Amino acid sequence: MSSVIEAVRPMEDYLVMSEAELDERIAAAKRELGSRVVILGHHYQRDDVVRHADLTGDSYQLSVMASKTDAEFIVFCGVHFMAESADVLGKPTQRVILPDLGAGCSMADMATIDQVEDAWEQLREIGVLDQRVAPITYMNSTAAIKAFCGRNEGVVCTSSNAVPLFDVYLKNFDKMFFFPDQHLGRNTGKKFGIPLEKMALWDPHKELGGNSPEELLEAKLILWRGHCSVHGRFKPWHVDQIREKVPGVKILVHPECVHEVVEMSDLNGSTSYIIKTVEESPAGSKWAIGTEVNLVSRLADRFPDKEIHLLAPDLCMCATMYRISPQSLAWSLDNLVEGVVVNEIVVDDETKHFANIALARMIEMTEKK
Repeated sequence: MSSVIEAVRPMEDYLVMSEAELDERIAAAKRELGSRVVILGHHYQRDDVVRHADLTGDSYQLSVMASKTDAEFIVFCGVHFMAESADVLGKPTQRVILPDLGAGCSMADMATIDQVEDAWEQLREIGVLDQRVAPITYMNSTAAIKAFCGRNEGVVCTSSNAVPLFDVYLKNFDKMFFFPDQHLGRNTGKKFGIPLEKMALWDPHKELGGNSPEELLEAKLILWRGHCSVHGRFKPWHVDQIREKVPGVKILVHPECVHEVVEMSDLNGSTSYIIKTVEESPAGSKWAIGTEVNLVSRLADRFPDKEIHLLAPDLCMCATMYRISPQSLAWSLDNLVEGVVVNEIVVDDETKHFANIALARMIEMTEKK
């Protein structure tokens, strides 16, 4: 859901500007707009963009922080689902801008609302919904899917709070339907002792997700066939390789990584957990980190007294996040100075209402823990 307005200043003008000129235009626009605008920079954002951010963090954290400001405009240097979340959680007076509408999330795109609703009806037809089934969506999903969870006793989770939320739902429901990231769901389920044979994988392109009715009825956890295009590329041989190359290294990975990599790691956790772990580690410690390269590079620069490696040095940045550029940021800010709101992300009121219900459940349940 987005609103496209014809810009006063064409984007083409910015493509030929030097880095210095772009930096000056961004700084000048920020001075002109003052407290009317807040720029959010996700942890995975490229350095030449994130340095202009007023606030940095992960997607949910940034949306919450922006909602607590008095800014009229939230410029989200992230991807589409993050901007949607900022609109859902923001004040009614706040307007959200995504500098490049092409900045999507491949994981979020792997589960559309039509596919999820169709899967739900298929489960109903074979009697699975005669049991108590909780739909749980990862934050990396569309607002429409968050709203679906809000309507159906479900919840939104982050990589930071997946464990306490699973704890609540496993005690109160017969099973969970988790989307769109199979790996976070599988890795969290394993922490509660759910055997892999009790985890069904739902392929949205196959009837019954490629499962038999019996498999779905017996499953404790149904996982959507989705993944992160960055974290999914870390492989077990990367772990073996870095352990051989760097004696004494500790492997620290994100739970969006495949199950085998998480099992082989020393520690796993959310982006904030990764940052905190490195911050609190002693000088001279050695780390191989399995997450997005921009974050790992910034940690290495920030802690020169520690030896920090990317777990797989041949892997690239999040390509869709990289769509946000200094050019698109300068363009969107200059248009704001001219009174034109470009690339506004707008979530309709009904979707916003039910998405907020799912998010409120998340907050309530995690605050109790």
